[in-house]
Amino acid sequence: MKLEEIRNKIDKIDRELLVLLQERMGLALRSKKFKKAVTDPLREEALLNRVERLNLDLIERSFTRQLLKTIIDESKRLQEKDHRLVAFQGEHGAYGDVAARNLVPDGAFIPCMEFADVFRGVEEGYLDLGVVPVENSLEGAVTQVNDLLTTTTLKVIGEAHIPVKHCLLATEATNYRDIRLVYSHPQALAQCRGFLMRNKLEPYPYYDTAGAAKMLARDNPRAAAAIASCLCAELYDLEIIKEGIEDGPSNSTRFLLLSREPYDGLGDKTSVIFATPHKAGQLFKVLSLFAEADINLTRIASMPLRSDPGNYSFFLDLEGSDQDEKISQVLKQMKELTISFKRLGSYPADTLAA
Repeated sequence: MKLEEIRNKIDKIDRELLVLLQERMGLALRSKKFKKAVTDPLREEALLNRVERLNLDLIERSFTRQLLKTIIDESKRLQEKDHRLVAFQGEHGAYGDVAARNLVPDGAFIPCMEFADVFRGVEEGYLDLGVVPVENSLEGAVTQVNDLLTTTTLKVIGEAHIPVKHCLLATEATNYRDIRLVYSHPQALAQCRGFLMRNKLEPYPYYDTAGAAKMLARDNPRAAAAIASCLCAELYDLEIIKEGIEDGPSNSTRFLLLSREPYDGLGDKTSVIFATPHKAGQLFKVLSLFAEADINLTRIASMPLRSDPGNYSFFLDLEGSDQDEKISQVLKQMKELTISFKRLGSYPADTLAA
């Protein structure tokens, strides 16, 4: 091996160590929910004794013990700061992570494998808040999230419209002219279909945009790149080959901030979910209530009811707070016309929304 090759491998290992350390700190923060105190001397000593028993011929045991003790001390420091745990789906660097940082700047951001894990973690109190995508300007509603919203007890307490600026990412060792295969989430691949076709790049679906970037940094597959956010380039030390490769210039995703408790304030936007009897004119009657009261609707979407495939749930966003007398009265009338009705909550509208 030449010196440059050795240094490249060292750089790769350093990246992996830091990514793993980030994951460990996240798990340490989550563990606090199950402990009575931050410090557990017996647990700490058991960890330190365990690493000392490792037979690592190039690393002195004293160094191993001191390194792990430093990591433990840092994890305790983080736990004592009492961060709010903000869950999102995907790996660090996903657009959900971007939205979480936007909505809760002082939070600790916890990746979850599935959307259901975000909902369940917040509902059961293991996580404080959840951030989930509800709709994309190009691909429409995020079906799985909308389905989970119909059954959850969580409340919406905020929203953020995050511009989706997809980047083509590669490792430093990759020549962009040699790229043939591109990994990313199926939705991101669909949003960049034109770019991929023009450049004769083969799309390869992956479970998450950031997961694809993380894999790329770890495995460096031959002639491969990933489509992900610019945050992923920072987190995983990847090169941005090209920015803004999405087909639509106005591509954005709307994220909701979920909590066990409703928003502590009036809010200026309200979200509800309802279903009407499967009869002609029933939906018109409901929507007429808002027109007659001069209440502006900002979104209406529908999806089939799993419990009754012949019927639909409707998702409605409107301007104003459900504590406003006029809106409260309309919602009461609306409830009488529906077979199911749920207030997701009133919350501050994203003033930066297009």
